Amino acid sequence: MVVSKNHITVFEHEILRAEEGSYFDFNKLKELQLFYGTKGVPFFNLIHNGIKFCEYVGVLQVGKTTIEVLPKADKKHDEGIWRKMLIGMLRTVGVFDIHAPSSSILKLKPNSILDLYFEFFIDEVEFLLHSGLIKQYRKKEGNTYSLKGSLQFGKHIQQNHVHQERFYVRSTTFDHEHKLHFILYKTIRLISVLNTNHVLQSRIGALLLYFPEMLDIKVSDETFCTITYNRKTIAYRRAIEIARLLLLHYHPDVSRGQNDVLALMFDMNKLWEKFVLASIRKNISSGITLKAQPFKYFWKSESGKRTKMEPDIIINPGDKDNCFVIDTKWKNLNGKNPSPDDLRQMYVYHEYFGARKVALVYPGEFEEPIVKGKYLDKVTGKDIDEMECSTISLKVSADINKWQQVIFRTVEEWMSLSDMIGDDVLI
Repeated sequence: MVVSKNHITVFEHEILRAEEGSYFDFNKLKELQLFYGTKGVPFFNLIHNGIKFCEYVGVLQVGKTTIEVLPKADKKHDEGIWRKMLIGMLRTVGVFDIHAPSSSILKLKPNSILDLYFEFFIDEVEFLLHSGLIKQYRKKEGNTYSLKGSLQFGKHIQQNHVHQERFYVRSTTFDHEHKLHFILYKTIRLISVLNTNHVLQSRIGALLLYFPEMLDIKVSDETFCTITYNRKTIAYRRAIEIARLLLLHYHPDVSRGQNDVLALMFDMNKLWEKFVLASIRKNISSGITLKAQPFKYFWKSESGKRTKMEPDIIINPGDKDNCFVIDTKWKNLNGKNPSPDDLRQMYVYHEYFGARKVALVYPGEFEEPIVKGKYLDKVTGKDIDEMECSTISLKVSADINKWQQVIFRTVEEWMSLSDMIGDDVLI
């Protein structure tokens, strides 16, 4: 655990306890307890005078205090390496698939992934301001001193019985006041409150100065689902995507307004699954079929409801008879055998998908990256030759490109298929 002013860095599954006079005091703990509520959240569990983090990583910001939760698959405690690795994984799977239109290289040395989101958003809005904010048509109605638009006779009589010099009309205007700008302005106001990085402060202040003041609207999932883009508004897409992430994960402290909570957290199990899939897909040759989370039904109740099984990855090498099934697990085996539940799960995949081989893929650092295993006959207790289940342990690396190649090469070695390697893979 690393603690500095307004910034706390912990690793997944660690415990953070509140102490008087510390950066994580009992007021901060109380805010997280309120955020946890009666239904709970998947990011952490409440313990005596503290919280215990789960398999989620990312950022929890309470007031001006940022709690950064990093992944960790071995005994190393270098937060810089793990932060770089996390950001690289998020980029690979598309969470950070955001680039400023100027293709500028980010100059900010991030304290957390939250700083990166803020800088991405600032880059996008600065580009929109430089290019010129678009105008859209909108309908408005109200009193004017000239008859422009359609006269709303009922409301005109009701409101202008005395002021006969006015007209209550409905008209169409062409200006900057529309939903896209309402959302962007609300997000600018939000990050001005949440930001603790002094490098970004002046840029946020400039946005507040130059971006036209807009109405404060309430946002929900529906607000963003109704947005459609055209040729003129497509440049807003990336900024709106970041705004959606920030606005919908922001939980204001409505009682005191002092310790609002922003939660940008990612399930490390799902992130690991998507990263392994992306690493294989990046290097695989065109003759190989790769499927993510295919499913088969294996049980049905009398009511007709069915239950399905979903392995993480299925690789089908072209005209080969049998496929290869991979399930990813974000945990360190530490030299031990996989859990009985995981092995039972892979046994079922072997049967139902007619797999040639199945494997459990873990992160970690082991002398033997591939450990083969066989299922045993229930009668004789001897190996079943055609039912192989291996464990694949992949050493974690902050160099994402090299790590992806190692992942693919290890999987390729396990499959023993030389024709999987694409032409663009470095040997």
